[in-house]
Amino acid sequence: MSNFSSDKEKLFVIKIGGNVIDNSAKLDSFLKDFSVINSKKILVHGGGKIATAIGEKLGIASKYIDGRRITDNKTIDLVTMVYGGLVNKQIVAKLQSINCNAIGITGADANLLPAEKRPVKEIDYGWVGDIFRENINPENWKLFLENGLIPVVAPLTHDGTGHILNTNADTIASVIAVVLSSFYQTNLVFCFEKNGVLENVNNEDSLISKLTFNDYLSLKNSDKLFAGILPKIDNAFDAINKGVNEVIIGNSSQLASLINGTGGTKFFFNEQ
Repeated sequence: MSNFSSDKEKLFVIKIGGNVIDNSAKLDSFLKDFSVINSKKILVHGGGKIATAIGEKLGIASKYIDGRRITDNKTIDLVTMVYGGLVNKQIVAKLQSINCNAIGITGADANLLPAEKRPVKEIDYGWVGDIFRENINPENWKLFLENGLIPVVAPLTHDGTGHILNTNADTIASVIAVVLSSFYQTNLVFCFEKNGVLENVNNEDSLISKLTFNDYLSLKNSDKLFAGILPKIDNAFDAINKGVNEVIIGNSSQLASLINGTGGTKFFFNEQ
């Protein structure tokens, strides 16, 4: 159920990923739009393709099972350098250049995102972390938000015993939004290169502007949705069902419309 209250200050948790991270012009345009959002805000970023490219140069081959990266000993060092270093600090520097007082962090910093190493079952994902909202202390996040700082979050968590863990950026954004929904009117926005959830992934005009959970199940069962969008949708419904005020998925070039609720795909757990 939503924790919406008109007395709560608005907070936007925005995740940027997809091909936008790899495209300097698109990323710069997105960050300019992000910088002028006149509310408290958190930016969560991915960066998988950059890690893959740098890994190839270093002789570290990327391994995937069902689209999920296997994070062995060499790979966790790689993604820590790329996500927590290169990508994160480049984004922070760009935001600082346009007067947006960003601070780059991982989940290990200030114990912001404690996690647990994923248990080995049929597949050993290596140093991959699963986060649980009950383990996250919202007061640690509020220290940044209430002091005028804008967290820029790399998709890295930690296990409390000295190990960095690779964690899905969509999941991180969703969990942060849920945890902070008790204190703010949280709005979760997933930005990537598509216009939103598309009925036909090759047709940008097939945008589904409103998606209920029942509609989602019907589309999913009939194989009408692109497989790559499914984890985002699952995170979206999980967030809206656990207290987040609004969840939208859409194109990074239309951030102003997404913030205003007039673009992308908006999620409703039940019929509205």
